Amino acid sequence: MYLSHLSLTNFRSYSELDISFNKGISIFIGRNGEGKTNIVESILYLAFQSSHRTAGDQPLVKLGQTSAYVRAKIQQQDREVLLELEINAEKANRARINQNPVRSQKELFGLTQCVYFSPEDLDLVRGDPSERRRFIDQLLTLKSPRLAGVISDYERAVRQRNSLLKTRASYSSLESWDQQVAQLGGEIIATRLTLLNEFEPLFTEVYSEISPEKPAHIAYKSSIENPSVNPNENTQIILTKMADIKSQEIDRGLTLVGPHRDDLLLQLGDHLVKGYASHGESWSIALSLKLAGYQMLQNEGSSPILILDDVFSELDEERRTQLITLANTAEQTFITVAVESDLPQELSGATFHVKSGIVKVKV
Repeated sequence: MYLSHLSLTNFRSYSELDISFNKGISIFIGRNGEGKTNIVESILYLAFQSSHRTAGDQPLVKLGQTSAYVRAKIQQQDREVLLELEINAEKANRARINQNPVRSQKELFGLTQCVYFSPEDLDLVRGDPSERRRFIDQLLTLKSPRLAGVISDYERAVRQRNSLLKTRASYSSLESWDQQVAQLGGEIIATRLTLLNEFEPLFTEVYSEISPEKPAHIAYKSSIENPSVNPNENTQIILTKMADIKSQEIDRGLTLVGPHRDDLLLQLGDHLVKGYASHGESWSIALSLKLAGYQMLQNEGSSPILILDDVFSELDEERRTQLITLANTAEQTFITVAVESDLPQELSGATFHVKSGIVKVKV
């Protein structure tokens, strides 16, 4: 898979931008704030239907405009796919695939597969559980695009249930939402556990290649007892626990059980990484998570686009080497750096200079 053309209209700092790409490495060079990360952000938005930099869509729309447009041609093994996405600040987004309107932008999931590295990856280790939940759920949707709808429906059900809890609604009025949250939540927990069964050995192996001194592992911390890969069993456990703590949930106005309360426990040796690992060890863990995700997708026959956003200046030589090897073997890689000296000498490709939202090809 590779991206052959990208067109932006009123996206972030770009009123208009059209760029064509080939396979291999494409490098964007520009100081912070000049617009280089906006380009890779648009590609990531096609893959995940959300920004890795902001919680909502409004900041993606150029100031003074009501809509932004991202158009991309994706070259897959047997076909070319044209994706068009209208991002709206104040209403639902709209999407088209090969010029045909689709009912929901969620239908774009799976058509663009990306794995990205950025300085924010350290939040996977040191940040809130929401960062780690987002990581595993993004992997889930890359592997099985259908699950994007399940996760979206679950989040909507939790919001509705929380609204009722805040009004101290009766138990009977909560029943239908209890069922929805439990059913969707049970499926999400089961699929996360199934994914981790496949992912954890890859993660452990990748980490040992980067830093062999201590073994690294991942465990799933659930808000329910004895979660399993059987969604129906999880659903029943969630319903039982909801019944037990319903009064607490009404007092707090929050749903206190379900996958939105879960976490990934990252371990290094006998200790939890968070609060224990050094800066270098934390970076090794973060890199291993992303590298293992890329390898898992490759093992299934995928060739995801690799995005390295301003990350080389953050890494030491050993960790840079891991990304250099991957960048040189990926079907397509996008790299952003602030200055040309940040780019490792082992990497070369089509080069674009970005300044004040203007992109020029280096001849």
